[in-house]
Amino acid sequence: MAPLNEEQLHQIRDERKEQIMKAAIKVFSRRGIFGTKMSMIAAEAGLSHGLLYHYFKSKDELFTTLVQWSMDEAQLALSEIYNVPGTPLEKITLLTSMILQEDDNSHFMLIQQARTSEGVPEEAKRIIESYSIHAFVEQLLPLFEAGQQAGEIATGDLRELASCYLAVLSGLMTLKSQEDPSYTLPRAELLLRILANGQGT
Repeated sequence: MAPLNEEQLHQIRDERKEQIMKAAIKVFSRRGIFGTKMSMIAAEAGLSHGLLYHYFKSKDELFTTLVQWSMDEAQLALSEIYNVPGTPLEKITLLTSMILQEDDNSHFMLIQQARTSEGVPEEAKRIIESYSIHAFVEQLLPLFEAGQQAGEIATGDLRELASCYLAVLSGLMTLKSQEDPSYTLPRAELLLRILANGQGT
C-alpha cells in the first residue's frame, strides 16, 4: 500500500478533528464544562482518550473552540431563516423548532452553557461577551417587524418582544440542561402563542 500523501493526511486530520468537535459539543451541551471529562468525549467520538490531545491541548481549548463555532453557527441560523419560504410567524416557528429540537440544538445549548456555567475559560467568556444578546435581538428585529406588519405578531415594542422571546428560549434550554427525564420541552407552536396576535396556533 502506497504511503499517504500530504493532502490525504491533512484531510484525515480535518475529518478526525471534526469528529471530535461533533462529539464534544454533544457532551458539553448536556453536561456543561464542569460535568464533562475528556474521556467522555473520547467515548462519544469512539476514539482513544490520548488521541484527543493530538488535536486539542486541553478541555478548555476544546470548549473555547466550540464556543466560537457555536456562535458562528447560531448567527448563520438566524440570518438564513430570512431566506426560508413562509410568513414571518412560520419562520419564527421554524427557528424556534430548530433551537429546541433535541438532535439539532447543540450549538444553542452550548452557548447557553457558556453564558451560565461556572468555570468557563476566559477566552470563551470573551467570545460570548463579543456576541451580546443584543446582537441576536437586532438580527431578529426585521422578522418581528414584518410579523407585526402582517398582523401575525402581537403589537408592542419590537425589542421587548424579541428580548422576551430569547429569554423564554434561554430559560427552556437551562431547564433542559438539568437532564431531568420528567421534563419535556414544549412544542414551538405552543410556545409562540405568547407572540401570536390572537391567533390559534
